[in-house]
Amino acid sequence: MTVTAPAPVSRAAGTAYRTELSPVSFLRRSAYVYPDKVAVVHGERRITYREFGERVNRLASALAAAGIEPGDRVAFVAPNIPALLEAHYGVPAAGAVLVTINTRLGRDEVAYILEHSGARMVFADHELVHTVEGAGLPTIRIDDTGAPGDPYEDFLATGSTEHFEHPVLDEEQTISINYTSGTTGRPKGVMYTHRGAYLNALMEALESHLRPESVLLWVVPMFHCNGWCFTWAVTAMGARHVCLRKVDPAAIWELLDRERITHYNGAPTVHLGVITHPAAHRLERRLTVTIGGAPPSPTLLAKMVALNFKPVHVYGLTETYAPYTVCEPQEGWATLPDDERARLLGRQGVHNIVSDPIRVVDPEMNDVPRDGQTMGEVVMRGNNVMKGYFDDPEATALAFDGGWFHSGDVAVVHPDGYIEIRDRKKDIIISGGENISTIEVENTVSRHPAVLECAVVAIPDEKWGERPKAFVKLGAGQDVTEQEIIDFCRQHLSHFKAPAAVEFGALPKTSTGKTQKYVLREKEWTGRDRRIN
Repeated sequence: MTVTAPAPVSRAAGTAYRTELSPVSFLRRSAYVYPDKVAVVHGERRITYREFGERVNRLASALAAAGIEPGDRVAFVAPNIPALLEAHYGVPAAGAVLVTINTRLGRDEVAYILEHSGARMVFADHELVHTVEGAGLPTIRIDDTGAPGDPYEDFLATGSTEHFEHPVLDEEQTISINYTSGTTGRPKGVMYTHRGAYLNALMEALESHLRPESVLLWVVPMFHCNGWCFTWAVTAMGARHVCLRKVDPAAIWELLDRERITHYNGAPTVHLGVITHPAAHRLERRLTVTIGGAPPSPTLLAKMVALNFKPVHVYGLTETYAPYTVCEPQEGWATLPDDERARLLGRQGVHNIVSDPIRVVDPEMNDVPRDGQTMGEVVMRGNNVMKGYFDDPEATALAFDGGWFHSGDVAVVHPDGYIEIRDRKKDIIISGGENISTIEVENTVSRHPAVLECAVVAIPDEKWGERPKAFVKLGAGQDVTEQEIIDFCRQHLSHFKAPAAVEFGALPKTSTGKTQKYVLREKEWTGRDRRIN
């Protein structure tokens, strides 16, 4: 069965004909232009763009034959493997909506997402198939072999390699639903559109300098914001995807050298694990690394540059297709001292090339002054802001109060117009009436040579209401006392901002590398009256 697009319809008299934007078109072009070029690498497997396109046709046509209709939701629970990459094209080509599920969730959490999204079918990696047991849905196991006998491969074999694609009749229709982490309750389903995904993917390709010869290593999870839209961006340029089932710094360094990786993306903690691994070495070629998910410290940025990494610092949320801003380097920054250059690169920057200008506002929605001091909430709107929360009009209306998406992040605007995140609203520490940015304290602690990672949260204080406490992970072989960390901070911060206490140990993390501050706060505030988020 071949589904072809209808004849284009003119939008208005005198206007040019046009087709609706969809990132599925990126694969159609690259399969046409680069049919024999390797598109996907996974272990010993090499998949050309022709084969990639054919496998997507098989997936789309097999889904239709299995009863999937336009608008139906199809879920995938899988690590960064070819099947999940193919799903980003095959599911929308079938006219359906892709639901990618966090691989670290338990059975109950996965069951909630499957039920809430109304998924009609689920594909699960062999290591994760237990999380969908009992869901009562048609389930296809992915053995990740690429060979006959693998249930996923056998499912593809029921489809056709002929071009198969339901036309996108409205580019504002939903292409995917990405569920938030749900740390304060049930996760919400963030709806992305074909138009938003298309534009954001092109932005990523431009901002990260992807070229046809580029090779991206899949470190950031594809389930997270559709891999920050790089699932589509890499293909748009005819570049190469290198899959990686799990984040392993040793494996990353092996692939950086063997596959001559030019790009990878991740949260600061992931980059930290890479640059501090025993295999770390300065690369001969420049490696472009996009950093998002949490503000990177100037110390981390300086260490990355020393290894010939080119950091591209971005900021965004699940609700903004991941990156919304980018810290665009200015002429002259390259000649600045390392510390000053790293400080400037550590800011969240300005709206990217497809975003509307970002704002930082007070409670009355007035823009705060560009003084680098006055804090306000970050708000956004435009093509790369979500369509809304799936089946949750109340949460959607609240998020878009006043016509702008409210991020919940607190920032300042510097005189040059670049924003700098100072905290989440829930993370700001109010000590004796003074606001303390946990990020400012974390960056200071991280400057200590013995410190590998740091997270700061508020703890109760009888006199001041609350004070900062630092949770610190030391570097290998390092030894330092609590008082030495406190004294170090007092040398670089106002004394009231210095941690009142320091605790050493590993930090709790999400699957995308963010520190789970609510876990740390809960331990400190159990039985107290501060709300835990």
